[in-house]
Amino acid sequence: MDRLLLPKGYKDPVWLEKQLVARSEEQWQKLGQERVLALFRAMSERVPAYKDFLKRHEVDPSKVRGIKDFSQLPTIDKDNYLRRYPRDQLCWDGNFKEQSWVISTTSGSTGQPYYFPRQKSQDWQYAVMAELYLRANFRVQDQSTLYIVAFPMGAWIGGVFTYEAIKIVAERGGYNLSIITPGIHKQEIISAVKTIGKDFDQILIGSYAPFLKDILDDGEREGIKWSDYNLGFIFSAEGFNETFRDFVIKKTGLKNKFKGTLNHYGTVDLGTMAHETPLSVMLRREAVKNPRLYRELFSREDKLPTFAQYNPALFYFEQDQGNLYCSSYSGIPLVRYDLKDSGGVISQDEVRRRLSDLGYDLVDSARKAGIADTLWNLPFVYVYERNDFSVSFYAFQIYPETIKRALQSPQLDRYITGKFTMGVEYDNTGQQILQINIELKPEVGEDDKLRSKIQKTIVEKLLKESSEYRETQVMYGEKVYPEVVFWPYEDPTYFKPGTKQKWIKK
Repeated sequence: MDRLLLPKGYKDPVWLEKQLVARSEEQWQKLGQERVLALFRAMSERVPAYKDFLKRHEVDPSKVRGIKDFSQLPTIDKDNYLRRYPRDQLCWDGNFKEQSWVISTTSGSTGQPYYFPRQKSQDWQYAVMAELYLRANFRVQDQSTLYIVAFPMGAWIGGVFTYEAIKIVAERGGYNLSIITPGIHKQEIISAVKTIGKDFDQILIGSYAPFLKDILDDGEREGIKWSDYNLGFIFSAEGFNETFRDFVIKKTGLKNKFKGTLNHYGTVDLGTMAHETPLSVMLRREAVKNPRLYRELFSREDKLPTFAQYNPALFYFEQDQGNLYCSSYSGIPLVRYDLKDSGGVISQDEVRRRLSDLGYDLVDSARKAGIADTLWNLPFVYVYERNDFSVSFYAFQIYPETIKRALQSPQLDRYITGKFTMGVEYDNTGQQILQINIELKPEVGEDDKLRSKIQKTIVEKLLKESSEYRETQVMYGEKVYPEVVFWPYEDPTYFKPGTKQKWIKK
């Protein structure tokens, strides 16, 4: 094991499972604090860029004695740290060239792409987390499993990182766990399910949520009855709402709505930092139905966050005025790294207290849901879509999540894939137009009645969910109605096959 150290015992999943139940949340937080302080001290001595960064900010490392001191340290990000220093200066002892790396790139969705190196121990971090949920959610220790890696297998982190981690799990644990890596080639995924799917007790598909919908729809058109298979789904890269989870559950006949799907919270910068658990899924679904519960859990009512649990000993999260920071022994070691994500951190003890005030017993609810055996004493982190993933229309923001919910109407499912790209255009008088480009399903053509139906559905959802839109619509009427533009299935203009969907046109 190289510099990206795992705490002692983490390679033993049975031991770690027991610790997640036996240790209190307070003990996990304390371990996280000890490790993050050790990381800070090591970086202040051995990472040339960080030594200079502290000097420029007039920080004396010897005076950082406890977690309160640590929380006052200046934050780092891509601009003030990663892009400011040569790559070798960001590494331990200034050594980049004489190391062996796997390098992944960001998508560049928020600016110039950045290339992040990682080593085997970061694969181990992911493997440790993955093994825990593969055992808890999908019981890989009890049944043969085919894991289909349907994340992109190129320079982006999703596919290769997942392959390496799952390979470690399979080899270290001795599970009957096989891997196939078709990446984003839908036909290869569908062919694998048809040809070898029945040779395994279960199939797990790791995919971006919008891409999975295409897989399920296309597979159904090719004769696959998804409910004939024992399936599970693992998502990454972006959030989704519970309507989408319900779609997956119904389409595939998932038996356990809390264990059958989970989403990761991860970045190229730090890897996989947190993931949904049966408990967090249960709470999120309850919150969607119960506004009082929603307000107790989350800081904003206009957006539904991804709600996950994390291990502070591996990834130490902080929040500051709705901004999320994380520290970890990553490929490039990072402390108080500004993720540029909005969200919050909340302890499980605090969640239990808030829910108790509403007469909601968390443990009893978990028992009734059949997930009591998956409860871990770990804190929660929640993350919203990035603020720059929205369009400004008449001086207020419209978020993709609202449009997603509108297009997920069962009445529209036979006509459209659910993918879209929205932006603001201007007519020849300078009038703003909210334009929504929508992908049609195969063999579905343009139709004015369908266009009107979709426009009406979107307007109704905006009126329901956005007070600013309601006020603006009263003043301007149909001028604020969206322009719906149809595109053929997989048209490369906005819906290039195999690429991460761009919900916003900047």
